[in-house]
Amino acid sequence: MGINSESDISANLQIGPTTEGMVRIYVAGEGVDLPLDFDPEEAEEIAEELRGAAQAARKMAEGAKGKKR
Repeated sequence: MGINSESDISANLQIGPTTEGMVRIYVAGEGVDLPLDFDPEEAEEIAEELRGAAQAARKMAEGAKGKKR
């Protein structure tokens, strides 16, 4: 499965600080229980990547709307 592959799999996502000063991204779904811990600097890098991906996706969606005409 790649980044552009669709899937019927659903999962819950939780993000928050841990008592050890880390940032945890917690993914839970059927057969999946995945805690991912990052130090604050790594978490900020991930946040920047998410913002960049959101901006790119927004531009792609806007471009697709213009092509439908």
